[in-house]
Amino acid sequence: MSFKRLFELLKDTDLEPWLETLPQQIDQALHDDVNGKLPEWKAILKQLPKIPPKDIQLNSKYVSVSPAVALTDDEVVDLESNLKQLMPWRKGPYQLHGVEIDTEWCSDKKWNRLCSAIKPLQGKTVLDVGCGNGYHAWRMIGMGAELVVGIDPSALFVMQFQAVKHFLGDKNVFVLPLGIESVPDNLQAFDTVFSMGVFYHRKSPIDHLYQLRQCLKPGGELVLETLVIPGDENQVLMPGERYAQMRNVWFLPSSQAMIKWLKRCGFKNIKLVDETYTTVEEQRSTQWMQFHSLKEFLDPQDGRKTVEGYPAPLRAIFTADAP
Repeated sequence: MSFKRLFELLKDTDLEPWLETLPQQIDQALHDDVNGKLPEWKAILKQLPKIPPKDIQLNSKYVSVSPAVALTDDEVVDLESNLKQLMPWRKGPYQLHGVEIDTEWCSDKKWNRLCSAIKPLQGKTVLDVGCGNGYHAWRMIGMGAELVVGIDPSALFVMQFQAVKHFLGDKNVFVLPLGIESVPDNLQAFDTVFSMGVFYHRKSPIDHLYQLRQCLKPGGELVLETLVIPGDENQVLMPGERYAQMRNVWFLPSSQAMIKWLKRCGFKNIKLVDETYTTVEEQRSTQWMQFHSLKEFLDPQDGRKTVEGYPAPLRAIFTADAP
């Protein structure tokens, strides 16, 4: 697993200052001592077969690749077995040489809600904060982005991305085992920054908005997706120990409150693109993610509430420009 190509791409660009710390940050995050399963996951990646691709699709429901020469049934079974060793797969779906990875989230639904509302990505440099295994990052490349850098502190998600990239080839998309705290302050280097499914996990939400703003070039676009609650600009929910069985959930504002916060942080041209309740068709347990999912997180007697009695998951998408 090498990031040399990324380092070369960052030279002589607005992102070059990150090179002062980035190689060491990656090395530390992927050191075998950090996670006891890393050696096992790295071994799985080395076992993946080299399969010449025939067709790669990045603009449809499935991020997919088909083989130049059809695989035998046994080869498909072996490939599926290898990929299942990287479970749970949460974001997707993918189709890799005949193996369909039916992920917990039908992430294409979220993408369809936002892709027509954002500024064109053609030729743009993009940061995807909390990107998971990189499904949306591949869709961004499909929309013509020049470079997509995804960051997510989960080593497993990075390994899943590397498995997908092994088959899709050496495109300018990367997932790094880092959080936004690893991005240099006031970098101002990205044309577009996505933060999807991250905001409600931040203890200091206003600081997170400022961090996102500092990643953007002046006039660059923020695409923010988060859990919200119904209400006016003064409505904010701080749940107890769990929300929909999730730990580490801190602040769920109303959409109007979020707009107010974005304004206070200096963002311009703020738009509420979409509000949609999450359904059990969009988030569910599968053979590739066998733990409990949304069905078990909702009140069985009242689907409008979580099992804790809070409003059911309502997700909103916002766009805003950096000053």
